[in-house]
Amino acid sequence: MDPSFASSPTVVPPEVIVRGKGSSFSQEIDAGKHHFQADEPIEVGGKDAAPNPYDYLLAALGACTSMTIGWYARKRNIPVEDIRVSLWQSRIHAKDCEDCITKDGMIHRIELEIGLTGNITPQQHNLLMEAAEKCPVHRTLSSEIEIKTRVAEKASPSGS
Repeated sequence: MDPSFASSPTVVPPEVIVRGKGSSFSQEIDAGKHHFQADEPIEVGGKDAAPNPYDYLLAALGACTSMTIGWYARKRNIPVEDIRVSLWQSRIHAKDCEDCITKDGMIHRIELEIGLTGNITPQQHNLLMEAAEKCPVHRTLSSEIEIKTRVAEKASPSGS
């Protein structure tokens, strides 16, 4: 077991629990009191019964972006009415990315298109577009991410 987990002063319940079977891609997901599913498209062996993991990743970024724009608009009394965030995910050759430090291999690219309606000035529109890039999920995905994986402790057999 990773010592950094063992030294944790309090046990914190998981934020998200995902359960699946070895026989399919279908997954059951609990996030607090919310329950949803994930699956893969038919062409890769799933049943296409739910969004795939990348759909959820894009949805998280899109929802956070829209929420951040809305929050900022409310805070600044900017009369934005509707916010639409469309997203695409792809893999591209690193050498084709002008702004990327990495120049070898492949990188993931996420593109966002933001549509705003309301009686807003060009200056207000620019402020909201700047706010969009400050959403916490955007910042997380743009930063270095450390993912620690550990083996779950085995539950004792029932009746012991």
